[in-house]
Amino acid sequence: MPSPPAVLQVLPALVSGGVERGTIEIAEAIRDAGMRPLVASAGGPMVAELARVGAQHVTLPLASKSPAMLWRNAGALTALVREEGVSIIHARSRAPAWSALAAARRSGAHFVTTYHGAYNEGFPGKRLYNSVMARGDRVIAVSRFIADLVRQRHGVPEALLRVIPRGVDPRRFDPETVPPERVIALRAAWGATTERQVVLLPGRLTRWKGQTVLIEAMARLPGDALAVMAGGGGEGAYRGELVALARRLGVADRVLILGHVEAVSTAILAADVIVHASTDPEAFGRTVIEAQAMGRPVIASDLGGPRETVQDGVTGWRVRPGDPAALAEALQRVLSMPPLERAAVARAGRDSVLRNHSTAAMQDATLAVYRELLA
Repeated sequence: MPSPPAVLQVLPALVSGGVERGTIEIAEAIRDAGMRPLVASAGGPMVAELARVGAQHVTLPLASKSPAMLWRNAGALTALVREEGVSIIHARSRAPAWSALAAARRSGAHFVTTYHGAYNEGFPGKRLYNSVMARGDRVIAVSRFIADLVRQRHGVPEALLRVIPRGVDPRRFDPETVPPERVIALRAAWGATTERQVVLLPGRLTRWKGQTVLIEAMARLPGDALAVMAGGGGEGAYRGELVALARRLGVADRVLILGHVEAVSTAILAADVIVHASTDPEAFGRTVIEAQAMGRPVIASDLGGPRETVQDGVTGWRVRPGDPAALAEALQRVLSMPPLERAAVARAGRDSVLRNHSTAAMQDATLAVYRELLA
């Protein structure tokens, strides 16, 4: 009997993040479809999760951008494709995509890319470097915003372009699965009493995620609401800059800066409103739909992917990016709303996510791309 088709996903590493989570979710879907899931990366803590869904991991130095290493990785991937009978190579990041493209051309495997980011072009040659993500036999864009960018920058034909939004796993993001005592304990750890309202900004501590915008908004927001910033990174000067800004504006006692939070769903449920304050366009903005899936009201920057997931005043609210005054005004309006009215918007957001942005929908659409090529 011929062996089932094998699909190889390639990415830099499996440490943490939305790209990594999506890789595991698609590996699970490949398995359930009766195909063989393989993943090549430099490894990381999430390799264990990959093993749990029955995928084979191959460790290669795919995080390197060195031209010599890209060339060596191309040879290693070519050998892997031939040895395992890989039919499709799916690249999820630029450096490993260059190696994967060479391997696909040498082996005859189909080449698929997912264009995950609004990659900057601030340096000479960056558009060429980025263009590998537009060279697939099929190019998957994670939002209509990214699809427009791919058309504009790279001229990808419509016949090759597929829009497949990111998804939320309702098994992981369901308010009914989080025990109330866990939420109460987390709020207490934050120093939030029953009466004190909490504003949560989930996201990596990096300047473009807009933590400074939220701190400046808190200085304009009356009352004693607490702003919690949860996300990895920021171990250096930026974290110190945030602390200094909060002190200078007199809101140090109303701003809590956490590191990486493992139980994201619990943190979301412990907040009264979730803020997305990015000042640069998000390719999609997964934290927005995670918050909506948990039934929490969301205020998001009016740019990039969240324009497609947040219908202003219906499933959440959108504000001008980089504008602390506009964010403060929106926070005051939302936090002062009658609870039932605010809950109705949050419920509409959850319904929209379950209808349009589930993990299952993302998996089915990606499998359809694979089957189209295999046919």
